[in-house]
Amino acid sequence: MTQAPVAPTSTIARVGRGQRRWAFLRQLRRSPLAVVGAVWIVLLTIACFAAPILPLHDPVAQNLAGALRGPSLEHLLGTDALGRDVLSRILWGGQGALLGAAEAVVIALVLGTTLGVIAAYRGGWLNSLATRLAELIFALPAMVVLLALAAVLGSNIAASMASFGVLVSASYLRMAQTSTLAVRSELYVDAAKVSGLSTGRIVFGHVLPNVMGPIIVMSSLTFGSALLVQASLGFLGLGPPPPTPTWGGMIADASTYLYRDPWLFVPTGVVLALTILAANIIGDAMRDGDGRRQRFSLLRRAQGTPTGPAGAERAVTTEPAADESATDEAAPLLRVRDLVIAFDEADSVRVVDGVSFDVQRGEILAMVGESGSGKTVTALGVIGLLPYPGHVAGGDIVFDGVSLPSLPESRLRTYRGSRIGMISQEPMMALDPCFTVGSQVVGPVRRHRGVSGRAARRVAEDLLREVGLRDAAAVMKSYPHQLSGGMAQRVAIAIALAGEPELLIADEPTTALDVTVQAGILDLLRELQARTGMSIIFVTHDLGVVADVASRAVVMEKGRIVESAPVDELFASPRDPYTRALIGATPSLVDIGGPHE
Repeated sequence: MTQAPVAPTSTIARVGRGQRRWAFLRQLRRSPLAVVGAVWIVLLTIACFAAPILPLHDPVAQNLAGALRGPSLEHLLGTDALGRDVLSRILWGGQGALLGAAEAVVIALVLGTTLGVIAAYRGGWLNSLATRLAELIFALPAMVVLLALAAVLGSNIAASMASFGVLVSASYLRMAQTSTLAVRSELYVDAAKVSGLSTGRIVFGHVLPNVMGPIIVMSSLTFGSALLVQASLGFLGLGPPPPTPTWGGMIADASTYLYRDPWLFVPTGVVLALTILAANIIGDAMRDGDGRRQRFSLLRRAQGTPTGPAGAERAVTTEPAADESATDEAAPLLRVRDLVIAFDEADSVRVVDGVSFDVQRGEILAMVGESGSGKTVTALGVIGLLPYPGHVAGGDIVFDGVSLPSLPESRLRTYRGSRIGMISQEPMMALDPCFTVGSQVVGPVRRHRGVSGRAARRVAEDLLREVGLRDAAAVMKSYPHQLSGGMAQRVAIAIALAGEPELLIADEPTTALDVTVQAGILDLLRELQARTGMSIIFVTHDLGVVADVASRAVVMEKGRIVESAPVDELFASPRDPYTRALIGATPSLVDIGGPHE
């Protein structure tokens, strides 16, 4: 068996934790202005909340004899029209300003992001309702609403900022919806479903962390907007009443004496402007960094992802071949009859049409066909993971005597991972980049085997060693991006085995790997099947792989099965012209004249 090299434990752990822990700081470091902005906000926050212990003048103490004085050693930023210290009032007023802005951001983030992620992940009427709600909020004039609420609630700045947070939450909702719609189709989300995780754990454990990038960027911009709105309300006299210091109220007072003492306007105005500017610069820096990561991710996918849609054509009228195992006395583990999978509400776009086959216990069945033949969609239909709007429009899928299409999602989830496992053709995409390998293996182990804590970690390490990763402790601490393709596929197999499934669906598990690593993965799957006795559906377009691992094969073309036979018979005397063409396109099989031992 081929053994993939593993980096030293200390290196993997140190690099993985360090890269994720300091990612935010590295992103800011690329922009000197963002660093300056972050330093300004941190120092201002410390100064404002340390004001009670700093040697400052009383912010409300009046000294009419010292009114409208410029900067001096006694009053570093001068005094206002009532002789109050401007610096002291700025710092004391900053407490309310920063807290109010933070309140608005937290309310908008929690409310909008939670609703947006859940609605987009569930789809259907809930997503439509969330969209209509966001559109309704967008139609409201925010400042008019805030002024009306201020007139009703009085000078309650906390209520005003809470209202502003609700109004801004519509933007978070739409942002979260858009990001979630893109993330929910990722393979690592499907892998989490296959593992049998609950919807809540998938949403908050796998989807939410991967949509937070643009949400955090929006939060920094919202913080600046909230400061400006709060200052505007204070300027209009809708903030806390005098003599409580507020930035908006201080600017309003300064505007009264603008011609007599223009300096009074400068300190508060500059502090407010610099704080808003700093928040916006930080947001721009994070946005640019997120854009760079997305472009890099797209480049990697373009270089490493096989082309060609899986199951995107219309079905033709070719009659399905008879399933030769139908007469077996023993009941098959999986029985598929007249399966129809459509991708429209009218069921007219049939990607899979009339497919029937059986999978016996302990059998390796190969589903073979060119890209777009419908084999992957058929496999996804078995486990109930069809991409939207795909659905089973006809036929039946019976697993161990239970009709899977008739089960509610909550019941079907109990089959995924525990009785039916799945591995995909792109292992790097099937692993969540936000979590270590250990957490992604331990989770399914705890769920399906009923163990917890150290016992689950021991089982996870045993699984990794079982799939050929000898330095399991090192791999457990690593992140997916630190693994080679072969190592990532072995990890994906370990996750699929966590629930000790009776049926394993392997969707082209060797396509994205080089030839040497492919051989190791095939050897591993054969060994695991022989040791555990599980059945395997091996989806592939490579007839060489079929000859190497499968005992029986079904050939698919344009959404239908055109031939089904034992592998020896299929290669020795193919009946269908399409099967003969596939064999003819595989030179090694033509030269040898069939599969070899």
